[in-house]
Amino acid sequence: MRELEGETTGTGQTTETPFSALVAHLREDGTTRLAVEKKTVSSLYMPDPYRSLPAVTIRVHYSSLNYKDALSASGNRGVTRSYPHTPGIDAAGIVTASEDTRFEEGQKVIVTGYDLGSNTSGGFGGMIRVPGDWVVPLPAELTLRDAMILGTAGFTAAYGVRKLLDNGLMPMYPGHDKPHSGMEEGSKPGNSQLDNSQPGNHDKAENPPLPVLVTGATGGVGSVSVGILHRLGFRVIAVTGKPEAREYLRSIGADEVHDRSFVMDVDTSRLLLSGRWAGGIDTVGGKLLEAMILQTAQAGVIACCGNVTGHELHTNIYPFILRGVGLMGIDSALCDMQIRQNLWKRLATDWRPAHLDKILACEVGLHELKEEIDTILKGGQTGRVLVVHE
Repeated sequence: MRELEGETTGTGQTTETPFSALVAHLREDGTTRLAVEKKTVSSLYMPDPYRSLPAVTIRVHYSSLNYKDALSASGNRGVTRSYPHTPGIDAAGIVTASEDTRFEEGQKVIVTGYDLGSNTSGGFGGMIRVPGDWVVPLPAELTLRDAMILGTAGFTAAYGVRKLLDNGLMPMYPGHDKPHSGMEEGSKPGNSQLDNSQPGNHDKAENPPLPVLVTGATGGVGSVSVGILHRLGFRVIAVTGKPEAREYLRSIGADEVHDRSFVMDVDTSRLLLSGRWAGGIDTVGGKLLEAMILQTAQAGVIACCGNVTGHELHTNIYPFILRGVGLMGIDSALCDMQIRQNLWKRLATDWRPAHLDKILACEVGLHELKEEIDTILKGGQTGRVLVVHE
């Protein structure tokens, strides 16, 4: 990447033209001070080996708030190695200059994941400079604003849904005409030590597909997962620790809404429990995921992406060798670019949640962002927070 001092961006501005950014400063006691400051393109940081790659400079119009952003903003060295730093793992905006011939000035683009906002200056700044290999052209059917209502959370949800479909899960009612499920709210699993009696997604006529579960359903990944799965015709059970969010979850496509006890109030010392769902998307991890695995039916699939309740997983081999349950990880940050572009196209078209406006919790500027960071760290966020650059 070339030196930038005094270089024109192709928009009548130079790399010394100031823009606003939220900057986290690390104090000696390990806490951070957040401040909105003026920065320039020449001051944007990109660590090795990325700085040697052909770069694209982008004026950011929108970003969004993710849990990883909050960790970076609060001084988590597992996310960000050095400070001062501008977080923001999401950005949508317009190219102002490009060393990569695949992109041109004025083009609308999306950047999510990779190292953006972790150690590379992120989307909470009005400009970013990143390798062209990280950049996705904005699908024609999607606005920059809607792309960031979705953001990394929406992309992660779509990647999880792809894992379910690729491994054989089928919608219960592809036509969206969903009668009431035979599973009543509050129904409990069987008690046999090796209960292998429930079908998964086999013959639809004899054994209709079971519902799918979404845990941590009020979060960004959970909310978009509910919306996509509903649109595809799955019967969706949303699991949340926020009873006040019941109506919100139903409004975005959940057929049933339950407390975590619906999954966890079982005897997890048993090797298998009755299959109650065909699988689903877990954003929580820990003991909730452990209980979810034991109650996943034959040939079921779980896609997991979270560790909110802990990084450890204690289970046994029987769900995998007797039922053929699949446990699929979702690593959206380093997803293959061809898959990435395909998923963004799906999110712009047939996978777009029908109630995307309801998934948006609020729009904030950089000066209001600190309060939202505190909220997400306390587990209080419902839906998505859109960050708007002036």
